[in-house]
Amino acid sequence: GDLLPADGVLIQGNDLKIDESALTGESDHVRKSLEQDPLLLSGTHVMEGSGRMVVTAVGVNSQSGIIFTLLGAAGDEEEGGRDRKGD
Repeated sequence: GDLLPADGVLIQGNDLKIDESALTGESDHVRKSLEQDPLLLSGTHVMEGSGRMVVTAVGVNSQSGIIFTLLGAAGDEEEGGRDRKGD
């Protein structure tokens, strides 16, 4: 169950299965290969196999970073609204 720290494109893989439930909610493991679905996303876990990838995005530019940024922006708006009501 290694955690992928960055988004990337698979360039070499051996029976690679990824748990993407943290991002998609889908409980089934997703098979990744060069021919089909070579995109690997940060915040997902390697469940079986091995592989190498070329990193395409890290931090706030990754898919999980974008999601957390959007969630944080929504939280800031809610908190700002509460502050205004309390004034």
